Order: sequence, then C-alpha cells, then structure tokens
Amino acid sequence: MKTLQFILKKLTGALITIVAIAIANFAIFRIAPGDPIRMMFKDPRVSTEQLQAMRVKFGLDKSIGGQFIDYVKQLLHGNLGFSFWQKRPVADVIGDRIGQTLILVVTALVIATTLGIILGAISGWRNGSKTDRTILSLSLVLYSIPTFAMGILLLLVFGFILLLFPLGGITTPASGFTGFMYLKDVLWHMVLPAFSIVLWYVGEYILLTRSSMVEVMDQDYIVTARSKGLRESVILRKHALRNALLPVVTLSGVNFAFAIAGVIEAETVFSWPGIGRLTYDAVMKRDYPLLQGIFLLFAVSVVVANFIVDLIYTRIDPRIKTGAAHE
Repeated sequence: MKTLQFILKKLTGALITIVAIAIANFAIFRIAPGDPIRMMFKDPRVSTEQLQAMRVKFGLDKSIGGQFIDYVKQLLHGNLGFSFWQKRPVADVIGDRIGQTLILVVTALVIATTLGIILGAISGWRNGSKTDRTILSLSLVLYSIPTFAMGILLLLVFGFILLLFPLGGITTPASGFTGFMYLKDVLWHMVLPAFSIVLWYVGEYILLTRSSMVEVMDQDYIVTARSKGLRESVILRKHALRNALLPVVTLSGVNFAFAIAGVIEAETVFSWPGIGRLTYDAVMKRDYPLLQGIFLLFAVSVVVANFIVDLIYTRIDPRIKTGAAHE
C-alpha cells in the first residue's frame, strides 16, 4: 500500500510539473523579441497584406489568450503545431532528428558512466594516494571545461590539424555508402561529438562515485568484511561499489534527460543533425511552434527521467518509499 501511495504521489507531482512546463513553454516564446512571420519572408517585396494573411493562417493575429487556447487544444489532441520554417508538422520535424540525437547521447553516456564509475571507484578506494590525487585532478579539469569549448578543442586538434576525423556532419557527402560501410561512416563522424560529451560527463561521474566510495569505506560492514579475511577485490566489487552506486543510479537517469537538452552545444559545433542543432536553427528562425515542441520534449524528458529514477531507487533502497532513509 505504501508503495502505491508513493508512486501516486510521484506521478501526481510529475503531471503537475508537466502542466506548469506547458504553460511556461507557451509564455516564454511569446515574450521573445522578433517577428516569426517577418523571419519567414525576408524579401522586402512581400506586401503587408501577404504578411498579415500568414499571421492569420498561423493564428498569430489572435490575442495571447486566443493563442493559448489554441495551443492547449492542440496539445490535448497530441498536436505540437505546424513549423513556420519547415512548413511541416512539428512532430514530424522532431521525429526526423530525434534518432540522431539518441544515438549520440546513449553512446556518450554509456562510455562516460562506465569510465566514471571505474575511475571513481579506484580513486575512492585508494583515497589519499597518488593515484587518487591524479584521477581527482583530471576529473576536476574535465568537469570545469564546457562542452562547446571541449568540442572546439577536439575539432581543432583532431579534425583540422591532425585530419584524423571529419569536421562535421553525420555522413560523408555523396559517398553512397550502404549497410556496414554506412554504419562505419556514421560512427567515424560521431567520434568527436560523442567524446566532447563524454569528457564532460565522465568528470561528474568520477567525482560522485569517488565521494560515495569514500563515504562507504567508513561503514561497519566494510570493516566486518575485512575482519573475515575477504580479498580486497571482493570487498570492492561486492560490498563497497554496490552500495556506492546508489547516487550514481539517480545521476544516470537524470543525466540522460539533461544530455538530450544539453547536446545543443555539441551538435552545433560539429553540425550533427540532431535535436540540438534543430533547436539552434529554430531559434535563429524564430519558429515558435517548433521551439515549443522541442523544449516541451526536453522538459518532459527530465520529468519522466526523474519519475523513473524514483521508481528504480525504491527497488534498490526500499527505505526511500517509507521515509526511513531520512530518519
């Protein structure tokens, strides 16, 4: 019963948050400067009457209240609107790009999480040693460099100077690759943008895992395990690391959602045709419906990820749903 109450409480909070996000999502783009219709038709020969006709077509001639009612009706019908710039439904435009972003984000986070946990566990296990200080210094440096700066540095060194990787895009233009060669070409283009994300997130995972490991090492069950004569590798793997991973689980779920939103920098630097690059282009075009759809996707992803992490966390630590963990 307590589990059901916990789930309903979290679900209610998530739904309320999504409603608030939808309202804020509508408002924020209406107060942004710039005329989206004028951005669509920059030719000075376009008459005032033609511009007004387009405003009527897209509902921009209505009051803010009227536009909001239309916005809510569309959302309730699962319609994210019609892109001013792409001249297509927003859902179709996002659908064409989401796959490229997921490939990039999932690959980068899997690598970052794995490396971060391994290096963080070693650093925390050997707390105070030269190895610990080296790993800790490296993680602080990586964590302090923004993704776009790391991307530009990687692009300059490995793409422009050493010519080891392409400067941008997802495939080689006019290559005609299919099958395995196409996959190889995509992976080759993905190396630099993926690692610009990896190098930032790995620092965060190292710091969190190390901190959690240091805290776990002071627990009584670690002392007991050592007194039983268990090997250090067994204690690390089966006792210390398993409990130290609890906060990492939370971070992994939330980071997945935030990475989808935060990939804007990497995709812009490397011209990767995903949601991030689409967001940048939509901002430049003042495409309200497309921006609303993208940011709604970003925000809902974060809310849903938090909800899923809460459910997973209760399976890992049942005290969460009863509140015992905070007593």
